[in-house]
Amino acid sequence: MENTQVRPDIYRHWYFGKPFHAYVHRLACVAKDHASRTFNTLVKSLSVEDKPKPHAILLAGGTTPYRNDTDRELPFRQESNFFYLTGCNVPGSYFLALYDPTSSALVQNQDPDYTLKTTLYIFEPTVVDLLWSPAPPTLQEARDMYAVDEIEHPPGLVTAISQLPKGTIIHLLPETDQFPSIAANEVDGLKAALQLAPTRTTEYLLPVLHRTRLIKDAYEIAMISKANDISSRAHEVVMRVLGLAVAGKIKKQSSHTPRLPGEWLIEKEAEAEAIFVASCRREGAVHQAYLPIVAASTRASTLHYCCNDRPFAWGPLHYRDTANTGNLAHAHPHDDGNEGKELLPQVLLIDAGCEWDCYNSDITRTMPVGNGGKFTEEAKKVYELVLRMQAESFKIAAPGTHWDDVQLLCHRALVDGFLNMGIFKDPDGTIGGLNGHTNVTKATIKSREALSKEILLTGLSTAFFPHGLGHSVGLDVHDVPSASRPDGSGKYFVGDDDRVSGLPGGHKDFYKNLRLRLELQAGMVVVSRHYLHHRRALLWLITSQNQTIEPGVYFHPALLKSYNVHTSPYINTDVLARYEGMGGVRIEDDVLITETGCENLTKVQSGVEWVERVCAGEDLV
Repeated sequence: MENTQVRPDIYRHWYFGKPFHAYVHRLACVAKDHASRTFNTLVKSLSVEDKPKPHAILLAGGTTPYRNDTDRELPFRQESNFFYLTGCNVPGSYFLALYDPTSSALVQNQDPDYTLKTTLYIFEPTVVDLLWSPAPPTLQEARDMYAVDEIEHPPGLVTAISQLPKGTIIHLLPETDQFPSIAANEVDGLKAALQLAPTRTTEYLLPVLHRTRLIKDAYEIAMISKANDISSRAHEVVMRVLGLAVAGKIKKQSSHTPRLPGEWLIEKEAEAEAIFVASCRREGAVHQAYLPIVAASTRASTLHYCCNDRPFAWGPLHYRDTANTGNLAHAHPHDDGNEGKELLPQVLLIDAGCEWDCYNSDITRTMPVGNGGKFTEEAKKVYELVLRMQAESFKIAAPGTHWDDVQLLCHRALVDGFLNMGIFKDPDGTIGGLNGHTNVTKATIKSREALSKEILLTGLSTAFFPHGLGHSVGLDVHDVPSASRPDGSGKYFVGDDDRVSGLPGGHKDFYKNLRLRLELQAGMVVVSRHYLHHRRALLWLITSQNQTIEPGVYFHPALLKSYNVHTSPYINTDVLARYEGMGGVRIEDDVLITETGCENLTKVQSGVEWVERVCAGEDLV
């Protein structure tokens, strides 16, 4: 291959099955509104002295990454803040927005829009660029595509910076490797022009963008919903392929002829991942929102298990084992000569979701493998407990509810569930004469409520549910972190408050891994997919908050050890031993906070009966 550094490919996009040009103008109009909202938030953050001054936002878009020191391109994905303000997915672009409250146009027109001027800078390709990559839009094409005031090539940015009104404060993203560097991009004179600019600051822009992006408008909700639709179908596709094999509809052939997609079996984590990603890609989703997590058996207890490189567990296998030999990976109950080698009953946890036009989905489903596509008794009890934790969360997820309270509710549900399952116990054996204590007086019998609170205050449930219940989702899967968990925003155990008991919040460990610590915001409205499709003219005024709700229960050996679970007086180790080998269960949906509660944007079902029916091949259609 010719060793020539080339411009990145310009990706094509699709909107509900229609070509890019069918929706790009609407996208650009939304981006202009995003820029206006961002400046509004920015000005509110400034000092009284700086508010009346001109302010500019300067961003560099992402550029194509290359593998190490080679010229081999890696997939390009636009930087989220740049896309939010421009709707532009062309690599190597720049954006300059000027807010000037002193503008004479504002005085003449009495319209706040006249205070905002936006300019997008798109690179001009050379002949070599065109040889290797599809062409970016021309200036005229870009003017038709993007609702910005001006479209120019990057050299014009140098002149624009030098001509900014006197006293303009230029706002930049932090100069870290997390964001494209303006100075590092090769535009002649740009670095010098920035150095001559009177005032530059990185203090405000990122937190302002995060606060603005936290609330989604209806267009963004439509994009997140689309990503959820595609990802939901991909999860179901994996379940149905598993079910076809159980029903004997897919048999491994002995020949070396390549297998067609309809003949694929899922006997490894990688094979499940391949089918999920292929399903998304078939429907036009270019990127996965994050590295898929496809974890079978005990590996389901590792939260961000992204290896996806192990076979399923084939018996016999001890519950602490994770290694399988390669020949067992290819054994199948339908294979001639492999009789007696069957999949052990286990769970398969898939945490995966695609992007749709840079907007993310994040879905987790846990499904049975082996055992005829049915959960074991223990796995079913854990699964039903996680379902209950999520259902209880849905009931109170509404404006005015603090996320700490939803997190606490899940720990309460876990404690109650573990008491029912017998994993948690009363160390004094006084609840109704349990644990062998038959001669307990009525005065000494401890109430179930008192025992639940006692266990809750120990923090022991964190050993089984160690992560936060959910997070914001949008242009990033763990969206706008500084706005999702601002300093001092927690309700319980905030700052130096490390008390373990005496507070209604339970235990401090419940909150140490939260990515969201906010009061859910009031004033949100229900936005249904049907309404979005038929009433687009009204959509841009609608704003709502999106996040995931993802309870889980895990049996991770290292975590159980760190909490001294096996020596805790509240643990029945004999009962616990029956559950430790299953790994874990997580169920995750994306929800929209509305003015009265929440709306689930995730379509794939999660009820026990439906999941078992599909994975057992009893629902073949």
